Amino acid sequence: MDVLAEVLRVSGARGGLGVVLKAGGTWGLWLDSYPGAALHVVSRGTMWLHVTGEKPLEVRAGDAVLVSPGTAHGIAGGASVTMGSCDREAAARSFADGRALRLGSAPVQTEVIVLHYEQDPEVRTPVLTSLTRPMHVSARENAQLARAVELLAVELAQPQIGTTAAVNSIVDLLLVQFVRAWLARHPQERSGSWLGAMRDPVVRDALACVHAQPEHPWTTETLAAATNVSRATLSRRFRSALGQTPGAYVTQWRIDLASVRLRDTDEPVESISGAVGYGSPHAFSRAFKRARGTAPGEYRSRLRR
Repeated sequence: MDVLAEVLRVSGARGGLGVVLKAGGTWGLWLDSYPGAALHVVSRGTMWLHVTGEKPLEVRAGDAVLVSPGTAHGIAGGASVTMGSCDREAAARSFADGRALRLGSAPVQTEVIVLHYEQDPEVRTPVLTSLTRPMHVSARENAQLARAVELLAVELAQPQIGTTAAVNSIVDLLLVQFVRAWLARHPQERSGSWLGAMRDPVVRDALACVHAQPEHPWTTETLAAATNVSRATLSRRFRSALGQTPGAYVTQWRIDLASVRLRDTDEPVESISGAVGYGSPHAFSRAFKRARGTAPGEYRSRLRR
């Protein structure tokens, strides 16, 4: 079971092109908080990322940095540049006509591709939303990420038939490549993050079991047996990595799956309850109401209204 692929699929973590920036001279842009995550990919030159309370981060050509959802931040040509607010109308025009947004003065020294990633609001499993601070991956750390950046830059520079479809696919690929590179190179960034939890083989194997068979009657004991560790070991490492018990995670994932199916399908509540691991519709309804504050049927009706 590819846990990352499954969670990204269910959570609807899909990306889209924000804008292409071409800048020179002295330039800086402060970006208001965005509900999704932002991935800044530098295809040429150097950019500095500014986040309140953090030391400015230098991001060079071929590097990428992922900023957590809702984080107000700035990008600039230097570590101590005064940043202006984003001209949303100009950015919207650039996005609509496919032209780059120009900043600073000529000649162009830095090119940045800004990508946005959103997560399905009905899914509470924290994939991108678990990030506590920007994640930075350099070009030298992962050749595949660098090649994907180059491919995206070429598609944007030379648009032709099928470019929109190609860009959307590359944007999704970039997120996977970025996560792979970060996990491989940042083993110390483990606790408190869903992505960081993938570095713990015991937790990763337990998550794979849950995601492969959410309908199975999992308990801490059966998950521990499936991963060949003691109950105490699994509980300790799960809480250290994710900040919750195995049982709480199982419930959270089942409710996430049920929420998406209630919204997107006409399946009877009874069928959904069994598919996500509840022995009876009553038990499912009780668990769902505890998690979402309303009964499954009412939840479906509210979303569709």
